[in-house]
Amino acid sequence: MLYHSTNKQVAPVDLKEAILRSLPADNGLYMPEILPVLPAEFWQIWRHLSIQEIGFAIAEAFFGEDVPAAALREIVEGTLSFPAPVEGIAPGDHILELFHGPTLAFKDFGARFMARLMAWLVRGDNRELTVLVATSGDTGGAVASAFHRVPGTRVIILYPKGKVSGLQEKQLTTLGDNITALEIDGTFDDCQRLVKSAFLDRELSESLNLTSANSINLARLVPQSFYYFEAARSLPEGVKPVFVVPSGNFGNLTAGLLAVQLGLPVEHFVAATNANDVVPQYLKSGDYQPRPSVATISNAMDVGAPSNFARMQALFGGSWEAMRGKISGYSFTDDQTRAAMRTVKATLGYDLDPHAAVGWLAAQKWRAAHPGTATITLGTAHPAKFLDVMEEELGKDVVEIPERLAILADREKVAIQMAADEEAFKAWLKR
Repeated sequence: MLYHSTNKQVAPVDLKEAILRSLPADNGLYMPEILPVLPAEFWQIWRHLSIQEIGFAIAEAFFGEDVPAAALREIVEGTLSFPAPVEGIAPGDHILELFHGPTLAFKDFGARFMARLMAWLVRGDNRELTVLVATSGDTGGAVASAFHRVPGTRVIILYPKGKVSGLQEKQLTTLGDNITALEIDGTFDDCQRLVKSAFLDRELSESLNLTSANSINLARLVPQSFYYFEAARSLPEGVKPVFVVPSGNFGNLTAGLLAVQLGLPVEHFVAATNANDVVPQYLKSGDYQPRPSVATISNAMDVGAPSNFARMQALFGGSWEAMRGKISGYSFTDDQTRAAMRTVKATLGYDLDPHAAVGWLAAQKWRAAHPGTATITLGTAHPAKFLDVMEEELGKDVVEIPERLAILADREKVAIQMAADEEAFKAWLKR
């Protein structure tokens, strides 16, 4: 299969180029030339398949022309070694728990799949692969874990200084070996801009054999569609879910749209954001105005210029009317988020991290306007990753810290300080 840029100013490329080079020279994003649809035979049995079997069917639909079935099956089974359960916390109100993987965040699905697919694509190649990634919190930890000590790779993670939680920071600054963390004096949008600048410098990109692990890379998005299928079949047959997606860079929501393209019946999507509400504002007005991000307690969603908006537009043919017909957007303040965390704990006995709390608020707002619908809110990260906020709102020792997170607390942070300057960053890469 060939892959074209959303800007359509460069020629289509093959799978290896699209995944390993990550970003087209015209600064668009890669999309498949033909969006696949799962066959009728799949839909006759999909509710009875394992998540690994569903994942293989999806991966084969996207990548089966280029990757042998046996290799794809191994990639999928190596990725999906943990569950994605749906918890019903009230009538019609469900949480899809995506934090049971190694780094306790939904990014484990995409990062693990991508690392395995890249390893297959570069088999027999003796050049070192340099993985660049910008993170607003969870991406960095998931990518660091997925690539740690993988032969032939080095990982460089850019994160905004003072804008990730303490334990999130430890996940990406304490592994060492082939993992290097850069603490950028700026925002996530600055980190993302620096990464893109390196890819758009074609000489630098090729000399360092750069690839991206952000959701600009299609290999991150496809496996994130797996759990939409897993969640949808948790509802009674004939009930179409409304997926509520806490959103920052909008890769997770784009993966849901890919699931619909494959044929998954979904009633609607709700994009739930914090004060960084560029997309909800666009859905209301039709006017897309990226702006500098602002810091909130739901830090992984602090994105003012979401990269995947270009893919969302492509999937809807650039039509604002078509997009707003399938996606609604709501935004909430930190005070509202904190209140939701306290309310859900007191009345339902469930711990919501700040991101899931934003999603839960959006789900309540949607169901109030659409009684009788079933919402599934994506729980994107374990509450323990945001311990300071959780303890402020729910009290100390309320949230249990998983051992694989607790052991990081006393490890020494190792990070290189850097200004948010493109030329300085590229000069550092060259050195």
